[in-house]
Amino acid sequence: MDSFNITKVSEISLSYRSKVAAKDRPKITSSKDAYQLLHATWDKERIELQEQFVILLLSQSNRVLGKVLLSSGTTSGTTIDLKFIIVAAAKANAQGLILSHNHPSGNTNPSRADRDLTDKIRAACQIISVTLLDHVIVTPHDGYSSFADEGWI
Repeated sequence: MDSFNITKVSEISLSYRSKVAAKDRPKITSSKDAYQLLHATWDKERIELQEQFVILLLSQSNRVLGKVLLSSGTTSGTTIDLKFIIVAAAKANAQGLILSHNHPSGNTNPSRADRDLTDKIRAACQIISVTLLDHVIVTPHDGYSSFADEGWI
């Protein structure tokens, strides 16, 4: 049996540090709540320029544990690495997840790719016992659509 040099093995650490008391975290009770929080915190320099993909990580009581910007793309699309969604959810010990991306064009209708991605993420979330609660499409000027409201989740 070969001996291993343990100094050449990387250490991997998982941690989550909240700066907000649980009682002070925003509570999401509807797609409108999610949209208002997302729109208020969206990068206003980018919302009309390029698609971005964001997730909200939620506690068992639907309090927001955190927001993660996963990707920034072009005016018509962005690429998501599913591994980062799962890692973020696990790291925060999230019980629920809300997906979101913006449509710089102002169109609130999801594309076939949006729906397919949502289905793929929902399946991955089920494996780690995280509930996918919604996918909210945010537009620059007070418009949004909710997969949950439409019955797609």
